Amino acid sequence: MRKIDALLNEYGESHQNPTNKRVHWICVPVIFWCVVALIYAIPPIAGVNLLWPVAIAALVYYAMLSVPLALGFVAVLAICWALIQVALAASPLPLWATALVLFVLAWLGQFWGHKVEGKKPSFFKDVQFLLIGPAWLMSFLYRRAGLAY
Repeated sequence: MRKIDALLNEYGESHQNPTNKRVHWICVPVIFWCVVALIYAIPPIAGVNLLWPVAIAALVYYAMLSVPLALGFVAVLAICWALIQVALAASPLPLWATALVLFVLAWLGQFWGHKVEGKKPSFFKDVQFLLIGPAWLMSFLYRRAGLAY
């Protein structure tokens, strides 16, 4: 079994309850965007926004697990970047504040979903599951579209 399949299966073990799954479909993308936005909001170092080296490192991790999923995350990062531009233009709050508020609310949702599930979040066992959550959702999208990951 490929490592990505093993990780997705293990992640899925604590995400069986339909309510918890719905919560994850909302909260995981919000958390992902918030992390991207919070990193983007860090002042550039030597003229380089830290989002880009962090994004490249995450994409390398995803590519080691699954090149098709990594390609999907390029699209996700592009959407995140576009939404950051919208937030910068439309929010009365600084980007970091908007992202932080949404981050806290989304994690509250996640913990509630796991309370309903009756199982701890997977990242309590292994921190890499923080990156597997978005891949778990994307794997559903790939399967629905008939694409191999």
